[in-house]
Amino acid sequence: MCAGVSLVAASGSASAAGPLGCLIEPEQVAELGSPAIGVIKSMLVERGDRVRKGQVIAILQDEVERASFDVAQSRSQADAEVRAALAAAELAHQRRDRAKDLHAKGFIAGQALDQTIAETRVAEEKLLQAREQKRSLEKELALARVRLSERTIRSPFDGVIVERYFSAGERVEEKPMVRVARVDPLRVEVIMPSSLYGTVKAGTGARVTPDLPGVAPVTATVSLVDKVLDPASGTFRVRMALPNANARIPAGLRCRVEFAAAEPAAGPAAGPAAVRPVDAAVARAAPQQLKMDWRLMNEPGAVKASPPKM
Repeated sequence: MCAGVSLVAASGSASAAGPLGCLIEPEQVAELGSPAIGVIKSMLVERGDRVRKGQVIAILQDEVERASFDVAQSRSQADAEVRAALAAAELAHQRRDRAKDLHAKGFIAGQALDQTIAETRVAEEKLLQAREQKRSLEKELALARVRLSERTIRSPFDGVIVERYFSAGERVEEKPMVRVARVDPLRVEVIMPSSLYGTVKAGTGARVTPDLPGVAPVTATVSLVDKVLDPASGTFRVRMALPNANARIPAGLRCRVEFAAAEPAAGPAAGPAAVRPVDAAVARAAPQQLKMDWRLMNEPGAVKASPPKM
């Protein structure tokens, strides 16, 4: 068999096998919970609502956390201590410089100079302490902001609310509050026999027919092909991305998929099994060559042979 024929047969085997069963699923599903324990102040979504990334889903009671944030913000913005320490440090530097000048002229003793130098160091340390306190207050403000933000639950991506488990006034601890699913794009999963491995690859187009009346076939693109086959079932999985603007196709549908035939590789196939393509003229001349070989074998003195069947 020539390499060209074998390649065409392999690439077309996925289509020749007929449509394969598949399943349309959400691209991503998340169970949204709260990192903090509390009572729900308000639920802002219902089942079936479409949400955007960052949209507020629910708010827990946050009066205590908001008050703590306001206090931390006020303390972090108060820089009077830093300004006072800075002014004291500047005055100490001036006294030290003046004392050095007077000591050089012999007007004050060395003990007085040493005292001004020590006072300058104390003023510098107080300034450093005030600035450290300022940074500590800013960190407390950041912590208060995080704790306050934990009381607000937001959607991690664009999607649809699949289920709502709680209502306003209920207490939440570890259980999820809502389930949100991303439905654009959708994810199509198909299980293929190992005999078709290599016939599809990432980027291959596919025709997906949802099992829903009134929905026309759509085009999907292969995004992932398993690199490890399941030895028990002799299958592997293929994942496809299916654009779904405006959520026109619901997730959870069964479907049928047909893969586009891959183009044969250029040139002879690699490996020891590769052979040169059979030339058409040689194939047509093969019967005549067999007849000639039969006549030569049946000449006088040659070993007798039966005529070839054409």
